[in-house]
Amino acid sequence: MAAKFVFRVHALRRMFERQISVDDVRAVIGSGETIEDYPDDKPYPSRLVLGWRGARPVHVVVAHNMSDNEFIVVTVYEPDAELWEHDFRRRTT
Repeated sequence: MAAKFVFRVHALRRMFERQISVDDVRAVIGSGETIEDYPDDKPYPSRLVLGWRGARPVHVVVAHNMSDNEFIVVTVYEPDAELWEHDFRRRTT
């Protein structure tokens, strides 16, 4: 059975504001790189995923409800070059 994607209202608002599509988010989650893990997040552990849509970096915070095979998209954004290293994998200090 294929995983189900659940989009929180916050994520949908940010996607709309930033012109990031559902297909973009699915692609980032499916083939992106996990750059931070948040195992203590509730109600499900989550992670920050970096993916690229063309030349555009995209970060997706996604939780995984394993029992229902759901990916819960919490937020989506294009990382700020002032706050992230040039590869968008690490925050600047």
